[in-house]
Amino acid sequence: MAGDTLIYVEHENGKPKRAALELASKARELAGDATVLAMVLGPGAENAVEVLGRHGVDMVYANEDAAFDDYLIEPHVAVLAALIDQARPAAALLPYTPDGKDIAARLSARLDSGLVANVVDLFPHDGHVDASETVFGGTYTNTVEVEDSRVALFLVRPNAFGIRESPREAKVQQLELSLSGNERWARKGRKVQEEGAPIPLEEAGTIVSGGRGLGGPEPFGILQELADALGGALGASRAAVDAGWISYEHQVGQTGRTVKPQLYIAVGISGAVQHRVGMQTADTVVAINKDGDAPIFQLSDLAVVGDLFQIVPALTREVKRRKGETS
Repeated sequence: MAGDTLIYVEHENGKPKRAALELASKARELAGDATVLAMVLGPGAENAVEVLGRHGVDMVYANEDAAFDDYLIEPHVAVLAALIDQARPAAALLPYTPDGKDIAARLSARLDSGLVANVVDLFPHDGHVDASETVFGGTYTNTVEVEDSRVALFLVRPNAFGIRESPREAKVQQLELSLSGNERWARKGRKVQEEGAPIPLEEAGTIVSGGRGLGGPEPFGILQELADALGGALGASRAAVDAGWISYEHQVGQTGRTVKPQLYIAVGISGAVQHRVGMQTADTVVAINKDGDAPIFQLSDLAVVGDLFQIVPALTREVKRRKGETS
């Protein structure tokens, strides 16, 4: 196996985000009989211990200091670097998120360690961990080996791995944080909550997405009705976001969200590579498009050629009928 593995946990008041549970599940698989370590920082950190243990973590390093919420990523990097020096894990897994990317880049420079981004798979090889990464917008996948590095750092794309329970009695250890001498740390300013989908796209089991074929912002209303009927979230292609029809929070694709729902319904989306790289691992893909030669049909499990303005409302009515919401 690959030796001890460390994961960096993003959370909301002690509730680990889905990406953190994916990392924990994969780390447990990679570590085998070795130890899975987790770092959780900020208010509520200790609340994450039980759920992380349920997903295979042996030891949780926690610190609930408000500094981790008050400042940007500098304190996170400082504590992670100190822990890696102390615990000497063979690999460290971080989520491919805005904070995760900033932290990993700084860690790589500070520790003089190899870093692999855009990771979609990890597997043990000759006593260490190799990674599969996507390049050129997901067109190709490379296998990468990190050599002669203090620790191998991996930035893992959301939804790259499934979530599995491997119950452990996770122990918790407090980490110290000294703020002295860190006056140059950047403090966060006013927080602004951008309006987005009621269900985070990365965590949605069903997503209904619209693209250029909708022709404007108003038709997203009928897509929202279908998403609501299915208990899912509303997504969009980059073309729709760039046109100003819907906010960026809904964008699926290389420069948006990477999703892996059980059901992905693409409505009026041609299927450009930029979009496909963000949703191509969905369990089931249904595409609705008037163009029978649309590239999206190449990866669809069910292709529906026709007028979306007739098909989507009819589909919504049928879903509601089967749920007993309408006659």
